[in-house]
Amino acid sequence: MGLQEEISRHRTFAIISHPDAGKTTLTEKLLLFGGAIHVAGAVKSNKIKKTATSDWMEIEKQRGISVATSVMGFNYGDYKINILDTPGHQDFAEDTYRTLTAVDSVIIVVDVAKGVEQQTRKLMEVCRMRNTPVIIFVNKLDREGRDPFDILDELENELKIAVRPLSWPINIGAKFKGVYNIYEQGLDLFKPDKQKVTERVEIDDVNDPAIDEAVGAADAAKFREDLELIEGVYPDFDVEAYLRGEVAPVFFGSALNTFGVKELLDCFVKIAPAPRPTQAEERVIEPQEEAFSGFVFKIHANMDPNHRSCIAFVKVCSGKFERNANYKHVRSGKMMRFAAPTAFMAQKKSVVDEAYPGDIVGIPDTGNFKIGDTLTSGENLHFKGLPSFSPEMFKYIENTDPMKSKQLEKGIQQLMDEGVAQLFVNQFNGRKIIGTVGQLQFEVIQYRLLHEYGAQCRWEPISLYKACWVESDDKAALDAFKKRKHQFMALDREGRDVFLADSNYVLQMAQADFPAIRFHFSSEF
Repeated sequence: MGLQEEISRHRTFAIISHPDAGKTTLTEKLLLFGGAIHVAGAVKSNKIKKTATSDWMEIEKQRGISVATSVMGFNYGDYKINILDTPGHQDFAEDTYRTLTAVDSVIIVVDVAKGVEQQTRKLMEVCRMRNTPVIIFVNKLDREGRDPFDILDELENELKIAVRPLSWPINIGAKFKGVYNIYEQGLDLFKPDKQKVTERVEIDDVNDPAIDEAVGAADAAKFREDLELIEGVYPDFDVEAYLRGEVAPVFFGSALNTFGVKELLDCFVKIAPAPRPTQAEERVIEPQEEAFSGFVFKIHANMDPNHRSCIAFVKVCSGKFERNANYKHVRSGKMMRFAAPTAFMAQKKSVVDEAYPGDIVGIPDTGNFKIGDTLTSGENLHFKGLPSFSPEMFKYIENTDPMKSKQLEKGIQQLMDEGVAQLFVNQFNGRKIIGTVGQLQFEVIQYRLLHEYGAQCRWEPISLYKACWVESDDKAALDAFKKRKHQFMALDREGRDVFLADSNYVLQMAQADFPAIRFHFSSEF
C-alpha cells in the first residue's frame, strides 16, 4: 500500500466532554466494535472487578475518573483508527488542550439530562481556534432527560456551531424505543444490554408500516412529525462544512448499553478527515511528504510499573516512521535511533516497525525529550501550539523522608516532564513550588510519588495569585525589577525568570511601575 493510500485510511481523533458524560464508556464501546477488546469493563460497578480499558492508572481505577490521556489504536474495516481518550476533569484540562493539537477531529459527548456543561464549552473554544471538525454524541438516552429539540438548540447556542442531527431518538428515558439513523435510513430497536449490540429493522422509507409494528402507532406518528420538522428546520448535511468546522453532525444513543455507537462509528469513518497538514514555524508540512517529521505532545512516566521508564508520545505528521532509522532531535541537534518504538492499547504496548501520518508512536525516553520537541529526517522544523498555561494554585513541596530525597527528586523531574504541573524554584529561599490548575492534581502527584517512586512528600500552603514569565529587551530594567522583587522571583525548569505575584493588585502595580518589562501568562512566547 502506498503512502497516500495509507494516509487516507487513517483517522485520529479525541473524545472530549465534561466529567461523567460517558466519554470513557464510549471509548470502550468503539474498541468493542473494532474487535480490540472482547468484553467491556463495567466502569461504575464495584462488584465486577474490571475497570475501563483506557483508565489503567491505579488512581484512575480507585476514583473512576480519567486523569491522563490514553492512546488506543485499532483497525475497523479498511480504516486504521487512533482514539485519544482525554481526562474530562477540569484539573487536567491542560493535558486535554495539548492532546487536541495532535488530532484531526473530535467527538464531543453530551449528557442528555445535563446538556452542555462548562468544561465542554472551554474545550469547544480550543476546537474553534483550530477549526477542528466536531461530531456530537448525545449520551444516556435510556435515562430521563431533556427534549432532543431543546438539546439541539442548546448545542447551537452554547457551543456556537451549527448542528445537524444524523440520527433521531424515539422517546427517551423509560419509554426509549430506539434510534432512527437518518444518515443511512435504518431503525435500531433498543434492548438494554451492556455487552451485545441491538437488533436492526430494515426499512425502505419512514412511512414503512414496519416502524408502526416495532414502536407502536402513536410513537411512530410523533417520530414522523419530528423528522418532517428536522428536514424543514435544518439544511441538508454538508460534509465540506463539517470539515471546515462550521457544522456539527449530532448522534443520539446510550454508550453504556452499546446503543447508537455503531451508527456513530460507521458515519465517522466515512466523513472524518484523514491526517491534515501541520503548521510548523518554518512552513506547512503536508502528510504525504516523503521525509518523516513528528512532534512530542505528551510524556508519561511509569506506564509499566516494573520498569521505571518514561514514554514520549510522538504524533507522526509526515512521511513514514521506521524502527531503527536515524532521526534528528531538533532541539539538541543529535541524531537518534529507536530500537523499540511502541503502539498502544492504553497500557498494553506492542513494538511497531513503521508508522504513518496520524499514528501515535511511543518512544522510550531517558530524559531526552520535552513536550513540544520535534523529530525529523534531518530538516530543522519547529512545531508550535503546545502551550503551558499559568497555574492557578501553588504549594511548597517538602520531603518528609530525608533518606528518600533522590527518589523524590527523580519523581518530581519525571512528573513535571509529563506536564502534569509546573515546578518553580524560589530564588529567595531555594524552596520548590509546584503550580497546578486544580486541587486534584496535588493529590495525584502525592499519590504517584509514593506509589511509583517510594517517595513521601507533604504540601505546605503558599499564598500566590499568579505566576508570570517576565522578559525585557532592556537588561538594566530587568535587573532592577528582579532586585526590587527578589522575594517573589523564581526560575522555571528552563531557567527562565518567573514573577510570583501574591495578588492581582501587586501584579497590576508591577506592570504599571515597570513598563519596559513584558509579562506572559503562558510559557509559549
